[in-house]
Amino acid sequence: MAPPPDLLSLASLSLCLLVLVVEPYRAYGSSRGPFGRNGRNNGPAAPAVNGICATSVTIHGYKCEEHEVKTQDGYILNMQRIPEGRVARSGGRTRNKKQPILIQHGVLVDGMTWLLNSPEQNLPMILADKGFDVWIANTRGTRFCRQHVSLDPSQPEFWDWSWDELVSYDLPAVFDFVFNQTRQKIHYIGHSLGTLIGLASFSEGHQADTLKSTAFLSPVAYLSHMTTALGVVTARAFVGEITTLFGIAEFNPKGQQASAFLKSLCNYPGVDCYDLLSAITGHNCCLNSSTVDLFIKNEPQPTSTKNMVHLAQKASTKQKFAAVRDGVIAKYNYGRSDYNLMHYGEAKPPIYNISNIPHDLPIFISYGGRDALSDVRDVQLLLDHLKFHDVGKLMIQYIKDYAHADFIMGINAKDIVYNKVVQFFQNQQ
Repeated sequence: MAPPPDLLSLASLSLCLLVLVVEPYRAYGSSRGPFGRNGRNNGPAAPAVNGICATSVTIHGYKCEEHEVKTQDGYILNMQRIPEGRVARSGGRTRNKKQPILIQHGVLVDGMTWLLNSPEQNLPMILADKGFDVWIANTRGTRFCRQHVSLDPSQPEFWDWSWDELVSYDLPAVFDFVFNQTRQKIHYIGHSLGTLIGLASFSEGHQADTLKSTAFLSPVAYLSHMTTALGVVTARAFVGEITTLFGIAEFNPKGQQASAFLKSLCNYPGVDCYDLLSAITGHNCCLNSSTVDLFIKNEPQPTSTKNMVHLAQKASTKQKFAAVRDGVIAKYNYGRSDYNLMHYGEAKPPIYNISNIPHDLPIFISYGGRDALSDVRDVQLLLDHLKFHDVGKLMIQYIKDYAHADFIMGINAKDIVYNKVVQFFQNQQ
């Protein structure tokens, strides 16, 4: 039986599948001006009436800046900066001396997801009030990052990327921008997909000179033990026929094709679209009803079909397409050895070797016992790859009752997780 229409928009967030952040967001903004077409350099953006700063930060009494960053492959990314707390500290560190923190969201959402709860409960404002210089990243394809120096979102070429490009281009671009603005090494926080691109990027040495420490919340480096029926069914569908249906183009969960695709998934045996949040993330313990209301009312943002396929490859059990082979994380698999050879110079996609992350990098990892995406067994596999990390440089937090969304929306996340994150970063200064 298909779910009723009012659940279809909610159910479309299942397409966050694996990494998949069922993080809602307040989608009140609109696309920015023609910045990319004018070829301007990186720098401050004109204030957006409906942007993230205006709708979710300055209304609470915080200073907030909008910035635009150009990647090496020509995408224009939007960032927000909260340079200080609601009450500026007198006699304390000056703005230029405050430690910068870069926060990275997951897939099919944007930086708004960190700001759903009250200022006393959301991570960016907590960090700002603790004296940090907070930067919120937004990835290509999201609402305020739909510009390119020569391409338009209506062109398939605009969407020819997966999370490999987030590793190689987006993350290095925002790191370099923040470093050039602050002249200080950067603390990094990732949730869900934000952990995957951080781990992959750091393993390739992209941020070796600008990274100070990192915190991974609900890490999804491996998805071999993903326990959600909906996630497994969706992953198999993406790896199978989805490229034929959508091609290399935008994947818009609000579009007609994606809605029809989702509706078919909800008819699979064992898939419960009536309790979608739990079906995707596990049973979250600590969500506020008003935040869940935002989750229900708002729709997800677009990404590329290729990105969704690459994420699905991580959870696929089909060896031909799997992006995780025997406990390794691989780049995008083009499905044929000759295509892989053309792109990579070898028949199989290259791997990201997590063990290459510098052993003296301070790392904080927090994961939950009820998380259906960041399963305890998969986190243990990640920890196995970090077993040679320097003593005292790896801090692990296990929260028995937490699931995937609790880390980003939990009403008690400040007391259980965020205070630990703040203390971790303060210890690195």
